[in-house]
Amino acid sequence: MKIYKNLYSEVCSIQNLVLAWRKARKGKTKKHYVQKFEKNLGKNIKSLHNNLKCQTYKPRPLKTFILRDPKTRKISKSHFRDRIVHHAIVNILEPIYEKSFIFDNCACRKGKGSLLALNRFRKFQRKVTNNLTSRAYCLKADIKQYFREVNHNFLIAVLRKKISDEEIISLIKLILKNNVSDNPIGKGMPLGNLTSQFFANVYLNELDQFVKNKLGAKYYIRYVDDFVLLDSSEENLRIRGGGDRGFFI
Repeated sequence: MKIYKNLYSEVCSIQNLVLAWRKARKGKTKKHYVQKFEKNLGKNIKSLHNNLKCQTYKPRPLKTFILRDPKTRKISKSHFRDRIVHHAIVNILEPIYEKSFIFDNCACRKGKGSLLALNRFRKFQRKVTNNLTSRAYCLKADIKQYFREVNHNFLIAVLRKKISDEEIISLIKLILKNNVSDNPIGKGMPLGNLTSQFFANVYLNELDQFVKNKLGAKYYIRYVDDFVLLDSSEENLRIRGGGDRGFFI
């Protein structure tokens, strides 16, 4: 496995921060906080670069609100300046981890999403049922309060498998600590952060690899913290799922 070093300088480079700013502002150019930042764009980018380079950067407190669409969720919004940092991190780390993700991880990835997950499910459904001519089974599950319960130490340990750069690890820890007040200490990632979406995939890639390579599941799809397994054998799903949670397709 390749280990990546000296990534921090790439994260805080002016070039990467400009790219991150462009991504962070996409679809939000009329927002007052974006326009305020862009009034002194050069100065603000340079200041952010210096803060990161000197490791004096500190994220600002999150703004939290409730969103109902349709289920109730607590969304935590980062300051625009911090969102640029999130994009800067993902710009550098995403190409590294993308190579290790399974194809049927459909969550928050370029060219993938809920539509692909649905299409893959239908394709697997036809295969496992011999084009809908025989009985098969599906295990559907999700991870309870996933974003609230993500263990920071475990996430950092997973990241260290590929990253050997303490400066970027320290920056990630700083972002993780800037958390929702009612989350347990050392756990949780705020819904709304780009980094939360990306780290969720890195974290659950461990599950994906276990299901595919250790359990040998052929028909498996994950979308964020929801996943399904399909099999022609009910017994196989009971063994893999550890309970009576299968149902007919």
